[in-house]
Amino acid sequence: MLSRADAPQWVAWASVGFFGLGIPVSIFQLLDRRPQIIVNEFGVFDRTMHREFINWEIIRDLYLVETNGQPFICLMVDKAFEPSRRKGKFQQNMASLSKEMGFQELNISLGFVRIDAMRFAEFILAMRGAEPAKREAMVQKAIANW
Repeated sequence: MLSRADAPQWVAWASVGFFGLGIPVSIFQLLDRRPQIIVNEFGVFDRTMHREFINWEIIRDLYLVETNGQPFICLMVDKAFEPSRRKGKFQQNMASLSKEMGFQELNISLGFVRIDAMRFAEFILAMRGAEPAKREAMVQKAIANW
């Protein structure tokens, strides 16, 4: 677009700037060594999904979904704990669209993690049903077995 006389120059430079920002963002994502999923005795945290720990007590059930070879664990929680409840109308509409596609508002993406989705789902269900005093031992046992 920069070499064409009939194209607006500001659109060309805006495109270069916008898409040029993708390079440092991609490099950061590529070199980022922080854990994607953190599991402890209090709950599960997926930094790509939700900015807070999801406590074991609020998880009612879960199911597995696979989209384009990417496995997801969809966490079913009470409506009072759904993240969109505290957000605007646009986010609420996007959450309902997600549900129509077969997902939930809280989904754990396992596409970039080398883990058996079924075993991890069973572990989450076991942690959800366990007594709080036994959860730390269950986490330690799971770490030793994986």
